Amino acid sequence: QVQLVESGGGVVQAGGSLRLSCAASGRTFSSYTMAWFRQAPGKEREFLASIRRNEGPTYYAGELKGRFTISSDNAKNTVYLQMNTLSPEDTAVYYCAVATSWYGGNWFRNSALYDFWGQGTQVTVSS
Repeated sequence: QVQLVESGGGVVQAGGSLRLSCAASGRTFSSYTMAWFRQAPGKEREFLASIRRNEGPTYYAGELKGRFTISSDNAKNTVYLQMNTLSPEDTAVYYCAVATSWYGGNWFRNSALYDFWGQGTQVTVSS
């Protein structure tokens, strides 16, 4: 079992920045993918970014690249999401997730393929 704990959410004004953290603990894997998703009220869970431990390739939702940056600290088993130039449309609950398998194509966008999830952290962007 893997436990994921997100932190860093809060209220920020439009145009501001936040950095989210997700610390993983428990069972370890030699290689896995960590990702960030978000879910706004009344909307489906949305893929934001992913990073593969040890190998390092990163993937982003196309519309977010340039504003959001995913990174990781393998020594701390922690993944980060730096979010810049935030707008009210970014208001949502942000989740981190871990997938222990690798699939074909753009699998990392599919939330159903992730094995473990954090509890989420609320990000609210005021106008």
